[in-house]
Amino acid sequence: MLPVLLRLSFTSLWMQLLLYAVAVGVVSSIAVNGWKGAVGPVDAAADKAAPASLQDKLLRAGGFAAIGLALAYFGLMYALPPEAFPGGKGEGIPLHTYGVLLALGFSCAVSVAGRLAQDEWRRVTLVPGQGLVDTEGPRRREQVMDLAFWVLIGGLVGSRVLFVLVNWQDYARDWTQALSLGGGLVFYGGLIGAGLAAYLFARKNDLDFLRLADVCIPTVSLGQCLGRLGCFSAGCCWGDMAGSHSHTGVTFPGAGVAQDLFGRLGHASSLAYGSQAGDDRFVVEATGQVLHHAAPGAVRISDWVALHGTTLPVYPTQLFESVGQLVLFVALLYARRFRRFHGHIFALWLMAYAVLRTTVELFRGDVERGTLHGLLESLGAQGLAAAVPLEAWYNVSTSQFISLCMFTFGALLLARHRPAGEAAGLGPTPSAA
Repeated sequence: MLPVLLRLSFTSLWMQLLLYAVAVGVVSSIAVNGWKGAVGPVDAAADKAAPASLQDKLLRAGGFAAIGLALAYFGLMYALPPEAFPGGKGEGIPLHTYGVLLALGFSCAVSVAGRLAQDEWRRVTLVPGQGLVDTEGPRRREQVMDLAFWVLIGGLVGSRVLFVLVNWQDYARDWTQALSLGGGLVFYGGLIGAGLAAYLFARKNDLDFLRLADVCIPTVSLGQCLGRLGCFSAGCCWGDMAGSHSHTGVTFPGAGVAQDLFGRLGHASSLAYGSQAGDDRFVVEATGQVLHHAAPGAVRISDWVALHGTTLPVYPTQLFESVGQLVLFVALLYARRFRRFHGHIFALWLMAYAVLRTTVELFRGDVERGTLHGLLESLGAQGLAAAVPLEAWYNVSTSQFISLCMFTFGALLLARHRPAGEAAGLGPTPSAA
């Protein structure tokens, strides 16, 4: 486990100036991309967008720059000390393995989605002096690359909002902590936020949302495949007790155990360790059975982890889902050749991922992620909460409930069998039964 690759500190003046220069460069780059991506009104007769006016370019560049400035502000406030930035926290910039893998997964997903979009909307035209030229594919690819920015913003906001809602009691005392960069994220929240951003983008750019979803949704599994490896490195989203005799059990370290790339010990413990360190329940170490009372052969969980400096063996659910997502990505790429209607691949992904996530959730052990028991407890219904023990199979998690909704929506979409027509480039479509 390598949670932090290295940590950059900004205590010296030249490092602070360097960070300011990087922030200016990032904001400028975002503004320039906004300027270059501006397009004018589409000429229906020529099916071609007119050049953007100066006002359109300025408005788009200004909007992109405003978002970039907001991101830069929170980044500088988090990294710089108070004497270098008003309200600075001086946390520096830790290069987390989780963040690196998450960024790598997002980059790979965007790159593959762009290539798929170019193939999806390929339109070869004979251009005098140039021969056969794809006049549509590259433009659609650029649109998908542009969409990536809005999906990133929508995903971050959605994942953070759902995390705060699931853990609202922790933020009720100080709501400003909801804006903390050190907080958690929830995949399903990010998926909902990104999906909403993609839908609005498709409406604005006159794209068929379901066709766009067919192109992009397999790449979500590619990104999540790498993202779950980041979860494993951070010790989050861990599994239930596996028992000391299990061949699949893994342990996560406490403070002063995990190292960075240079062999330096970190001061923070894994999230799994922090959770078990405060767990007053009992466990039978050999079998992993969790009890709410003392019993022969059982030990208090918090006492065990304090003594050993690591968690008890737990299932590596992060790796389970990572492998499942990779299989899903490859399977959906293959299934694209058998599409019968726009939204077919999207519907298959909704149903397949709902099954995968629900199955993985059965092995999850991080009750902090939000469950029916926790919801009833937070609402003050202690009697009902006691009737739904943490270990009960019917103590469904928030993710399992969302998975059920996703599966239902995917099944309804699949049952609809909306034909794409010859204009979609999918060939003849059998009539729906």
